[in-house]
Amino acid sequence: MLGTIVNALAIIAGSLLGLLFSKGIADNYKEIILSGVGLSVVLIGIKSALVSDNLMVVIFSVIVGALLGESLQIEKKLESLGAFLERKVTSKSADSKSFARGFVTASLVFCVGSMAIIGSMESGLTGNHQTLFAKSVLDGVTSVIFASAMGLGVMFSAAAVFIYQGLITITAVFMKSLLVPETVQQMTSVGGLLIMAIGLNMLKITTIRVGNLIPAIFLPLAYFALRQFIS
Repeated sequence: MLGTIVNALAIIAGSLLGLLFSKGIADNYKEIILSGVGLSVVLIGIKSALVSDNLMVVIFSVIVGALLGESLQIEKKLESLGAFLERKVTSKSADSKSFARGFVTASLVFCVGSMAIIGSMESGLTGNHQTLFAKSVLDGVTSVIFASAMGLGVMFSAAAVFIYQGLITITAVFMKSLLVPETVQQMTSVGGLLIMAIGLNMLKITTIRVGNLIPAIFLPLAYFALRQFIS
């Protein structure tokens, strides 16, 4: 869990720094910074999405994952959690949507990437935290930019990262037999597509409910387990 703890603390530290800087940043600069980050997120997503050669597993994972996530209304629950946190930590904010947006966007960016999944698995299986330490640096820098543009909600994404990566780390030992390189590549590709969707949303090109696609990341594991069972 050490890597996940460091990751969460890095997000908190970066967010505090971003909030400090935000007081002197004009809105037009915040907007162009977000656009630049959005383009970068799209690029990262495209690069990750091209890792796997088994496109059919990736495509079906996204489709089935979308159905599962939509039925569970994951994104709506994330937004509700963001609104709940906003009510608890601020006194009648002028823009509660901004808080929820910062929380949801940052949580998705920090959680759905391949480094979050692979790093958490390495941490649980081998005790190697290097991937999560590297992710901590990246997330810390990103949270500075996010918090300066989207506000306090970004800092609370640290809790989502801690819970999400912590659960993966704890359960990784039970999934060891399923984590073959092919499956990890497929999970990375699905995660890449979700990251790309986040970037497009940030650029206001699309309004994809990325939170509802989160189950898709783990469906390659289910596919591999089913294939092993049948064979």
